[in-house]
Amino acid sequence: MLFMPKEVKFFDLFDAQAAIVMECASLFKKIVCTPEITRDMVSKMHSLEHDGDESCHNIINTLNESFITPFDREDILDLTNQMDNIIDGIYLITNRFYLFKIFEPSQESKHLAEIIEKSAIEVSQAVLSLRHKKKIKETAKHCVEINRLENLADDIRDEAISRILNDEKINPLMAIKQKELFEESEGVTDMCEHVANTISSILVKNN
Repeated sequence: MLFMPKEVKFFDLFDAQAAIVMECASLFKKIVCTPEITRDMVSKMHSLEHDGDESCHNIINTLNESFITPFDREDILDLTNQMDNIIDGIYLITNRFYLFKIFEPSQESKHLAEIIEKSAIEVSQAVLSLRHKKKIKETAKHCVEINRLENLADDIRDEAISRILNDEKINPLMAIKQKELFEESEGVTDMCEHVANTISSILVKNN
């Protein structure tokens, strides 16, 4: 049998971390779609980022103290660190919006925020289904969708950067700021794809 009862604690910890990923992504979308980004919004995201660090530490500590693990220890560490990277990445972008004084994000930024939220939901669902051997096909479908969303984010980023760099009416400094935000937002979908790739690898190794 692939997953044993004694290993449930790891899946509970994974689920908790994935829930923080989803909460961060949902908050980010709300922040980007508000008329003005405030310091309080950034502080709230920072608090979630701290929760993410605690969740990551809990999994690593459990890993160090456990003899039996549901799958390779390296994969557990990779999955944990990659989900933590998503949380850190979302906090970084949120803070950048505030520091750059981008109080009214562009439509492309809003669209990328929607894709980040959708990707986070798929990450959470893929992680939730990991504990169930009979849901391998379902898990794989979530991973495929994450990859599709990452490709979509690539296209939006490229089109957005092309627009601002070829618009002579945009202030050059603002264009540089927007370009960085587009790239960092797309980077979060890359991080989600890394999670999907790790989960796909876990499925292959254990079936």
